[in-house]
Amino acid sequence: MPEPRDRASRKADLLAALTAPAADVWVATSSPEAAPYLVPLSLAWIDDRAVIALEERSVTARNIAASGVTRLAVGPTRDVALIDAVLERSVGVDDDDSLGEPYAAQADWDPRGAAGYVFLVLRPTRIQAWRESNELAGRVLMRDGAWLI
Repeated sequence: MPEPRDRASRKADLLAALTAPAADVWVATSSPEAAPYLVPLSLAWIDDRAVIALEERSVTARNIAASGVTRLAVGPTRDVALIDAVLERSVGVDDDDSLGEPYAAQADWDPRGAAGYVFLVLRPTRIQAWRESNELAGRVLMRDGAWLI
């Protein structure tokens, strides 16, 4: 088992994963009417926000719009980060170049021009990151939207 990382190293590793080309994220949502819902999506990290692109009428988009919250998971089981986030805004994929260009550059696909697609801009409120059981202590890197490092 590797030696545990300190919080600063975990934050650096997390930011490297969030800004990597073709980053993927698992997006978990729920609604009062249905079972929890989990889907993999492409991710872009833009101005300290997680940005995903999806059909506005999808279950995921509807659940996030209704509840205003989601949980994201980044990385493999033995180097995972969990990000609790709130919906900051939803915008059509053709309506904001400050999202479209950086999203297309990082996510390795360009949703602009896709009818009915939106960008959901998600503001992290809590972030946890750990590799092995020896990193469970100190795994919270962000609380109430503020980095602890």
